Amino acid sequence: MARTILVVDDEPTQREMLAEALEAEGFTIVTAADGRAALLKFRESKPDLVLLDLMLPELSGIEVCRIIRAESGVPILMLTAKDSELDKVVGLELGADDYVTKPFSLRELIARVRAQFRRTEQQAVAGGTPALVDVGAVQVDLAGHRLLRNGVTVPLKPKAFELLAFLVRNPGQVFTRDQLLEHVWGYDYAGETRTVDVHVHWLRSRIEADPANPEFLHTVRGTGYVFRRPS
Repeated sequence: MARTILVVDDEPTQREMLAEALEAEGFTIVTAADGRAALLKFRESKPDLVLLDLMLPELSGIEVCRIIRAESGVPILMLTAKDSELDKVVGLELGADDYVTKPFSLRELIARVRAQFRRTEQQAVAGGTPALVDVGAVQVDLAGHRLLRNGVTVPLKPKAFELLAFLVRNPGQVFTRDQLLEHVWGYDYAGETRTVDVHVHWLRSRIEADPANPEFLHTVRGTGYVFRRPS
């Protein structure tokens, strides 16, 4: 069954070009020309991935990203004509999985789309780790993509959960910030490793009894982070 991609772009030529190129790769395409239409199409078609332009009428791409991420963990790939790192960081902090800056080559875009699907598949079939992992007073539900405390879902940003799930699946292994960006965010964003630090801070506030003295999510000074179970 073909995967469905929602293409959101207010430029008709760009939207049609993307739709044709992706259809030629075997994907089913749904399109929207503004932010409000994007949300309607998203809820109707339940796509497997969203290509989302940052600059949109009605609702901005940033706002659409925020709303979609609150409703779903579907991969979001932002399309932006802006060179501002702040715009990219805001989108990624809100839960976008990757970004492509215009102008871009169709080959690069399709490669990034396929990379997102591969990452989703790898997470779905990751073996060797139970679907429900106890971490102190909380449980990491890897299959359900949620964090639980006494059976109740603990609010957590999607990327923060993905970071936690990745570390839980690789206990005892130290990862640099750049490695975590590559594995979890799926992009090479040298110079903005603070994104990882912010997400680790959020995670500690959810899973650690004393975030200032973590039992599970440890900082390896000068290197990065590691998930360890207490002795």
